[in-house]
Amino acid sequence: MTTNPTYEQRDLDLIWHPCSQMKDYETLPPIVIDHGQGSWLYDIHGRKYLDIVSSWWANLLGHCNPDINAAIKEQLDKLEHVIFANFSHKPAIALAEQLNRITPAKIQKFHFNDNGSASVECALKMCFQFYQQGGKPEKKRFMCLTGGYHGETIGALSVGSMDLYAKLYQPMMMKNIHIEAPDCYRCPYGKTREHCQCECFEHAERAFAEHGSETAAMIAEPLLQGSAGMRIYPPLYLRKLRQLCDRYDVKLILDEIATGFGRTGTMFACEQAGISPDILCISKGLTGGYLPMSVTCVSQEIYDAFYADYGEGRAFLHSHTYAGNPLGCAAALAVQNVLAEQHILATAKQNAKWLTQEMTRAFGQHPYVGEIRHIGLIHALELVADPQTKKPFAASKRTGYAIYKRALQYGLILRPLGDVLYFNPPLNITREELTQAIEITHEAMACVLGPCR
Repeated sequence: MTTNPTYEQRDLDLIWHPCSQMKDYETLPPIVIDHGQGSWLYDIHGRKYLDIVSSWWANLLGHCNPDINAAIKEQLDKLEHVIFANFSHKPAIALAEQLNRITPAKIQKFHFNDNGSASVECALKMCFQFYQQGGKPEKKRFMCLTGGYHGETIGALSVGSMDLYAKLYQPMMMKNIHIEAPDCYRCPYGKTREHCQCECFEHAERAFAEHGSETAAMIAEPLLQGSAGMRIYPPLYLRKLRQLCDRYDVKLILDEIATGFGRTGTMFACEQAGISPDILCISKGLTGGYLPMSVTCVSQEIYDAFYADYGEGRAFLHSHTYAGNPLGCAAALAVQNVLAEQHILATAKQNAKWLTQEMTRAFGQHPYVGEIRHIGLIHALELVADPQTKKPFAASKRTGYAIYKRALQYGLILRPLGDVLYFNPPLNITREELTQAIEITHEAMACVLGPCR
């Protein structure tokens, strides 16, 4: 008589999980989640986990948020999907109107896509075509920052600079210009994030002087390079980048897929620099992490360059089957209502200040914490072997991964970026829940880096 296989085994029999070495699952099988509520996830065995990373930074207002649930349920009885070429619907129109109210001033038009990478691909193609049909065919290359991450389709990988994701595929990728990014923790100029004039911007100036005439667009994650280890840089750098793009007639694409909708303390990170991009890419928190949807938000200038009689061949022939999906639009509209009606950003800003104090108290003197950095509710601990020299742990030790596994045993989902542990929680998480996260992180670090209490 054979026994029924577990859900975990049934998963491993068939599923190839993303961003994973599946052999690791031999010792850490998949955790099968049954349901979620607020900042918590509950597995099929009754164990609960505090989702301090917002399920890959997407869950903006908690799992099974009642307001978002209700909006999707109401829409489901009206329309689930419709072709978005020559057709439209009320939720998409209302969402575009709302986005027009909250996005930077230069943004006027909204192209719907179905995920973050698709939004970036769309932006790259728009900029390329803009110059190809605008009398400047030599402008066909792209600039990006080292440490940048913009998705995992080929175009998006090409404007990323993380070897972990892109190196193997370089023969398939575009040859772009990679500018050395700010690294405020290991600043080669001996400056600090709070007291500098972005001396490192000289790398961008040299790149633009050499390649500006052949460049269509510069893409960057504003203020926060997420996948690089939650690396934070000053708003001044972004202001200088806007000025440089204007000087060389290069379009500025800001990837706010991870930073948008309050993650950095303002609706969009670029607000803190007081600039408007030519193209703004948004996703993740757009729908509260409920449904895959992205929008490529563009300036009137770019839109107008494609507006012509059909015979001129200037149309932007780029599409996604689920572009403008009504359920996703309904979720996104509900997110906006919750943010406004429940004063989410104001409360999150207060909690962010409090969290900085608590993180400093808990980890400020830790012998292996090199830096505690923060922007909005996002807080990161960079673990190093020697804080004095900033020497990292050997990658082979997988220190962050070991702490992640220990934290799971205590009911916290950390999922570090290498040896950078970070909190990127739902914006409506409570201080009590944040306190629990701090305590569990401290305990997990003690078990891996030193004796448990």
